[in-house]
Amino acid sequence: MQPLVIITGPTAVGKTAISLKLAQRIGGEIISADSMQVYRGMDIGTAKIKVAEMQGIRHHLIDVLEPDETFHVVTFQKLAKACIRDVAQRGKIPIIAGGTGFYIQALLYDVNFQEESIDEDNNGGDDKSLRRPDGFVVSQNEAGSGGSSGCTYRQGLEALEREKGTGYLHDLLKQIDPKAAEAIHANNRKRVIRALEYHHQTGGLISAHNERERKRESPYRFAYFVLDEEREKIYAKINRRVDDMIDAGLLDEVKRLKDSGFGREMVSMQGLGYKEIFAYLDGETTYEDAITLLKRDTRRFAKRQLTWFRRYDSMKWFDLSGYENDGAAAEDIIRWLREKK
Repeated sequence: MQPLVIITGPTAVGKTAISLKLAQRIGGEIISADSMQVYRGMDIGTAKIKVAEMQGIRHHLIDVLEPDETFHVVTFQKLAKACIRDVAQRGKIPIIAGGTGFYIQALLYDVNFQEESIDEDNNGGDDKSLRRPDGFVVSQNEAGSGGSSGCTYRQGLEALEREKGTGYLHDLLKQIDPKAAEAIHANNRKRVIRALEYHHQTGGLISAHNERERKRESPYRFAYFVLDEEREKIYAKINRRVDDMIDAGLLDEVKRLKDSGFGREMVSMQGLGYKEIFAYLDGETTYEDAITLLKRDTRRFAKRQLTWFRRYDSMKWFDLSGYENDGAAAEDIIRWLREKK
């Protein structure tokens, strides 16, 4: 089986520095598992590593797309698999480094997203696609079809959400799939709709599907490390990182992207640092409030990341609070790898 090393953890914990040390010591190359660093021209807000900082270590999946291109988990799977093959063929060890846990899990267990295809191409010929989950038929006006002959089930859900709110859809999900409703926050509009849509498309429960996927065998012989630290230290690092981004010219970076025609509705511009500065540029908040909001949202994001990683038991946690420097932590990781070899 193909060996694979994963270095992950919350934002600002120190993944970049330790993955570099590790790559130098074990002859590895780094494959980014960051959903934002794939975009060209988005350097400061994503804390993207500079070429001069790579120390001769080859990096992959950085600067591969334009900001107006869509990047999602299926794209990541495809590109990351190709990178792993390329790195391995050259006799190097692939090191997955980044904080997007969902992407990493999908790669490790080769999660199949084919059965979750969205019925966007449904032209209305199937009556089920026009029926709301609460039993009412969705009218063309409700679905926002603009007078077209049909609408998709997702459009019907979106219309229902506009009419009655995400909480109403979450209550419907409770009736259909209580386990999924418990795992998905009532305000998470996208995931609530996706769970209802999955049931409509397959007749099954997305909670059962997710459980099956979690039990899949990995095609890789992997070692999965989660870097952690005292919560207050992580938060202090986040605040310093935001200050450094501001000093490095985050405002000018976002202005340049906006002037180049990349609008805030794009997926890429929903990333931390970009949406907050866009709000300031559009006159919705003050500059000072935008920075405060960015720090707060990044701290909350780090907390969610840690919560996500704790859902799984295949990780080896490393508390960086007990190490003098990145090199010492990397050496401990190498020692652990040798013992488990």
